[in-house]
Amino acid sequence: MRFPDPLIPGRLVRRYKRFLADVTLESGDLVTAHCANPGAMTGLNLPDTEVWLSPSRNPARKLAYSWELARVGDGLVGINTAHPNGLVEEAIRDGRIAEVRGYETLRREVKYGKNSRVDMLLSDAAKPDCYVEVKNVHLMRQPGLAEFPDAVTKRGTKHLNELADMVAAGHRAVMVYLVQREDCQQFTIAADVDPDYAAAFKASTGRGVEAVCYRCSLTTDGIDVADALPIVV
Repeated sequence: MRFPDPLIPGRLVRRYKRFLADVTLESGDLVTAHCANPGAMTGLNLPDTEVWLSPSRNPARKLAYSWELARVGDGLVGINTAHPNGLVEEAIRDGRIAEVRGYETLRREVKYGKNSRVDMLLSDAAKPDCYVEVKNVHLMRQPGLAEFPDAVTKRGTKHLNELADMVAAGHRAVMVYLVQREDCQQFTIAADVDPDYAAAFKASTGRGVEAVCYRCSLTTDGIDVADALPIVV
């Protein structure tokens, strides 16, 4: 995924009301950017963090910028949770996610379960349908260890249970955890953050839901799905 326009560097002043961030640009101007991330953003929203914003191409949009990247240590972290589904779709179509290669068709946002939509449905005449959910990951509290979730996620727990139901119905289900940072070597479930999600993860994988984790390579030009990370639980 390439950013359509050059990103604009700045320094974070504060993130507030979940979806707003005040940023001082290199020009000295103070702007308010959209923060497309409903999570806690632990360790990513400290004042004076180096950040990058994307400009909106819509002159009528209320907020002219969106927060895309933050620098943590020597690396970049993608904070925009609107990107992972597109990144994973691109990687699946390019054959870069080994676990789900070889399907003829990919459809987005297909209805399933109880009033839900699966992120992607992979189909092929020679194999069962594969239901794919994608979760954005950027939490790292221990060096090298990526974690999900960073806040309680009842919706995420619901998705795990519904994926398990799809397996019981004879389909395949894959949970893809996408780490939008390069400084992690392993992935785990943050059971202390959301014990219910951790229990649902254990139960659903016990029922046949497959869990995989991939990390991204990030630059100020774009983000790409890179290599797989081991899951430790």
